[in-house]
Amino acid sequence: MSSQTISNSATTELREKYLAQVQRKQIYNAILLAVFVALLVGGFMTANDRNAGGFWDGLPNIFDFPDEMLADASEKLVQFPAHFLRFLPSLLETINIAGAATLIGAIFAVFISLLATRGLAKWPRLIPVFRRSMDILRSMPEIVIALVLIFIMGGGPVPAMIAIAFHTVGALGKLFSEVNENADIKSVEGLQSVGATWFQRMWLGIIPQVIPNYLSYALLRFEINIRASAILGFVGSGGIGYELKNAMSWGKGRYDEAAVIFILLFLTIVLVDQVSSYARNKLVGESR
Repeated sequence: MSSQTISNSATTELREKYLAQVQRKQIYNAILLAVFVALLVGGFMTANDRNAGGFWDGLPNIFDFPDEMLADASEKLVQFPAHFLRFLPSLLETINIAGAATLIGAIFAVFISLLATRGLAKWPRLIPVFRRSMDILRSMPEIVIALVLIFIMGGGPVPAMIAIAFHTVGALGKLFSEVNENADIKSVEGLQSVGATWFQRMWLGIIPQVIPNYLSYALLRFEINIRASAILGFVGSGGIGYELKNAMSWGKGRYDEAAVIFILLFLTIVLVDQVSSYARNKLVGESR
């Protein structure tokens, strides 16, 4: 048998194995898709049965609330400037809650991420402990933490700030840890050889490499925390969310206030998104 025949036979066999592998993968994907669709349909039917009103029955009324709000707000457009000035302090409070929570959460996230990174951790045996701690912090919704803290401390911006900071530590800690794993540890080894402490090795060897990515992720998290801070206002944590809850609770007659709050939130989120996106691009671009 010639070498060319052997080569053609091997190529054919390899092609058949590849096609069989592709076919198996397609079958597995189809099975997973079928299971996902079944779970989705089953969950929807269960939620619809337990709901106070049927989804399909209420679907035609989906635009009733926006229409009522717009009709009420359009009659009081002249009052919008006064409402803007009235709710501006609450909006600033929401931004302050998000900013403080992001700053505190980012500081703790830096330390826990370094302690959870292989090759950099001060106590390598405790890496799983720090990683699971971040998982726990990340898995707890801010609203659950805020409700517990409100029960202990009472309503106000402090419980909201602490709740968002807890979640931020887990979320940013995970991202920071992935950034740390891509850092060059040669400088750390050099500092260790001259007797530098663990803190000095991290501060001088790792932080200068990863700080642009840290700031980029922190700015992205700040955007998310603004929205979280507004949502927490619904459970009595202050800020613009608390004002929105009050305006919507009164119903018709105060929908103009709710409309102004929606506009303020939208403009704030858009502005913060644009500014932080520009800053992130600059930071990441300069680090390359």
